[in-house]
This record gives sequence, C-alpha cells and structure tokens, in this order.
Amino acid sequence: MKIRVRYAPSPTGDPHIGNIRTALFNWLFARQNAGDFIVRIEDTDVKRAIPKSVEKIFESLEWLGLNWDEEPCFQSKRLVLYKKYVRELLDNDKAYYCFCTPEELEKQKEKQKKAKQPPMYNRKCRDLIKKQIEQRIKKKIPYVVRLKVPLNEEIEFKDLIKGKIKFDSNTIDDQVLLKSDGYPTYHLASIIDDHLMEISHVIRGDDWLPSAPKHVLLYQAFNWQPPKFAHLPLTLGPNGEKLSKRHGAMSILEYKDSGYLPEALINFMALLGWNPDTEQEIFSKEELIKKFSLGKIQKTNAVFNIKKLDWLNGFYLRQMNLDELTKRIAPFLEKINLIEIHPVKSDKVGAEKFNGVKDEKYAIKATGETIGFDELKKIVFLEKERIKRLSQVGEVADFFFLDKLEYQTGLLAWKGQNKENIIKNLSLAKDNLSLINKEDWNKIKLEEILMPLTKMTGVGDLLWPLRVSLTGKEGSPSPFEIAEILGKEKTLKRICQAIEKLKI
Repeated sequence: MKIRVRYAPSPTGDPHIGNIRTALFNWLFARQNAGDFIVRIEDTDVKRAIPKSVEKIFESLEWLGLNWDEEPCFQSKRLVLYKKYVRELLDNDKAYYCFCTPEELEKQKEKQKKAKQPPMYNRKCRDLIKKQIEQRIKKKIPYVVRLKVPLNEEIEFKDLIKGKIKFDSNTIDDQVLLKSDGYPTYHLASIIDDHLMEISHVIRGDDWLPSAPKHVLLYQAFNWQPPKFAHLPLTLGPNGEKLSKRHGAMSILEYKDSGYLPEALINFMALLGWNPDTEQEIFSKEELIKKFSLGKIQKTNAVFNIKKLDWLNGFYLRQMNLDELTKRIAPFLEKINLIEIHPVKSDKVGAEKFNGVKDEKYAIKATGETIGFDELKKIVFLEKERIKRLSQVGEVADFFFLDKLEYQTGLLAWKGQNKENIIKNLSLAKDNLSLINKEDWNKIKLEEILMPLTKMTGVGDLLWPLRVSLTGKEGSPSPFEIAEILGKEKTLKRICQAIEKLKI
C-alpha cells in the first residue's frame, strides 16, 4: 500500500503553528515513506471563509519548503459529487432528512443545558415516513441531512499514537452531513475525499479526536475501509493555556516577516510533540525525514517556548553562509527605510541568478550614498552574533546607515566620567585618527594608534565614549571594527558631532 497523506486546512484564518505543524508531520511521514503529500482546501464553510486565506496557506507552505505532490483539491468545486454520496446514504437508510428549524434546535439546546445534559439532536425527524418527507420537500421546507448513528453500539478504532479508543454510539450526535444551503459539512466531505483520494493515513490534531467516531461510522455506512488515524498532541502555552500572541505565537507569515528562518521554524515545530530519543536539538530537513516516526510522538500536549525558537533561529543565522545571510537581511533593512535595493537586471536563473545579487547596489536613504554587496556583507558579519532574527539587524546596526545619531549625552560617560574629560579624550582620539591615511584605515591600524593612548586615559574612558559617538548605542561591536566600516571621514565626523553635543 502506498503511503498517501493530506494536509486539509479550512481557509478561515491565517495558517499558524498548530496547523502548519500538522502539515509538517504529514509531509515528513510522506517523504520518509516515499509517499504522497496532498493539499486539500476544505472551503465548504462559506460563511467563515476569509479572503486571501487560501493564498496565505500556499505561501506558508512554499516558504517552509513543504512541497506537495498533486494539484491541490478544492472541496467547493466538488459539491455535485458530495450530493451523489448523500443520496446513496439516504437510499441505504444510513442518513435521514431533518426539517427542524434553527429556533427549535436552539430551544432544545437550552432545555438540555438546564438539565445539564450534553447538547445532542433529539432525533425528532429520524423516523419520518416517506410520505411525510415528500410532503415537506414539496412544500420547500428547508432541511438538512443527518447521519443515522446506530444505537447501543460500541465503536472501536486504533489510533497510531493513542492506541485503542472506544466510544458508546449513544453519546454520538446524529451529525449534519448536508447543510440547508446544499453544502456538505466537514465530516461528510473529508471522509468522501479521503476515500476517493486513497488517503492511507489521517494525521491531524487532537482537537479532531471527538469527531473520529463519527468518521468511523461514516466509513461503515459507506462500507469503506477507513484509513489509519494518528491524532497529534496539541501545542499549548507555557502554563497549559490556549496558545496566543502573548506567548509569542503568530501566524506563519508573521514569523517570516519578523525575521525567522524557515529552517529554524521547521526544526522548532518538529520538536513540538515529537521525541527523537536523543539530546540532539538541531535537525536539518533531511535528518528529520530520516528520523521522524509516528511512534515517537508523545501523547501529552506540547509546550510552545518562544525562547527556544529564538535560540534555534540565532543558531541557524550564525551557521548560514555569509553571502546568503546578507542576501536575506537586505530586504529587512529596506523595509525599515534604511536602504533601497537596486537589483541588477539579469536573465540568469538558479545559482547564477544568486551570484548576481553580489552586484546589487544599496542606496543609503539618509545620506544618498551607495554601497555594494561586499560592504553590506561586512556589516552583517560584524553584527550577526548579536541578532536572533533577521529583522533585528536594524535595531543593532542602524547607525551604519544614518547621517546623524540621536542619543543622550549621558550615554557617552564611562562610569561617572565628566563632560570635560570626555571631550578631552574624544579630541585626543580624533587628532590621532586624523593622522591615518585612508589607504591604511583598518581595524588593526586603528587599534595600533588608539590602544597606547589608553595607558594615559584609561581603556574605558577613551574607548567607551568613542564607541558611543560612532554608534549612539550602549552595546555594539568594538570601535575599531565599526570605524573600519564607517571609514575615516564618517568616523571623524561622528566624533566631532559628539564633542559638539557635549558642549551644548
């Protein structure tokens, strides 16, 4: 039997960690077993559908590299097919028409609530005779079609994660299969599609476990062999609450926009509920495909930890090829208006096209200057250890792209240093740096000139205000590395600006 799995989201919101992790586990299982990974859009709930949600689903999958194997299926294009199977269930007395109004159903629900009973349809229309049904249909009374759940039966199926599961059929509602608007419910459409698409394994979240007995009953009603089920533990917040933005959870594309790497997010999601039986925490996609196993998925809920994701993302950033990292960071600098990317027009593709990125030019918005790929790469190299997300490069390295820095003069002081001493030391640094030729301007030469001066001034009293004058920040790389990239003219200009600021 060929392994065939599906990722079947509803376009009712932006894809998030929970449902994309389900996609990942399906994808890994398919790839490990040389099987097929199918994408099916379950868009039969017209009222809850959100515009552009479908587009975001596919964009999320593509960004993460979760490729699918067949043309995606849209349930909204298969309505005639579903009605054919509803007719089959009705003809075989496995389903029935229900003419109860929404008002009647609401009253019944309120009555059950007061009696502290579970909300279930009272099966009022279950035993209508053929003549009664025909009369109501002739009068065009709205109806739904419900599953005729067998009474007094024990329903049993095996879950690949949770083991044997049993349900009492008397606790299962006569589920609506076809709504009054002619659209099928999730329960009907998904079972029909899983059967017709020859899905071998249904891997989905624990929140679908209560629906599993209904699905087993539907397979029995059609006399079809059900697929194997695997219900994944949910992903919750640190204290067991429903995952939300306050825990750091966002939609997948928000992670993308926030500067997370797809490699890191894949690694992070794989460890939400899957136990590799090792202390290893860093997994490439290839390693995940090789080691993933449904048998190693835990039964308890997974806990979302944004600090773990940030740590993983920082690790992947630091391991990335510097050219590739620079290429990925540039759009984030453009997004916050520090630079403007001037791409090189090219008909090349693949690796040749990427090599063309090295010919890109970047206009610095504040000054009008233009720098090349290699110059931007130096900045990225200097700051990459200080960021955990691509988007953070603007926070730590914006001073490279600004004309004038904004900071409080108090930041220039090293441990209570007074203004006069700061001005004296900055002037000393400026005078000595101005003697260096442009062609000799590098961090080794800068250090060679400035470090002997610290014997007279003290290391912190000289280098702290110098570094702050160049960056406007409390924390940054060394002033020698920064000055090398800024160049002689800009370095001296910023020292002068700091001195003037202190004189005010």
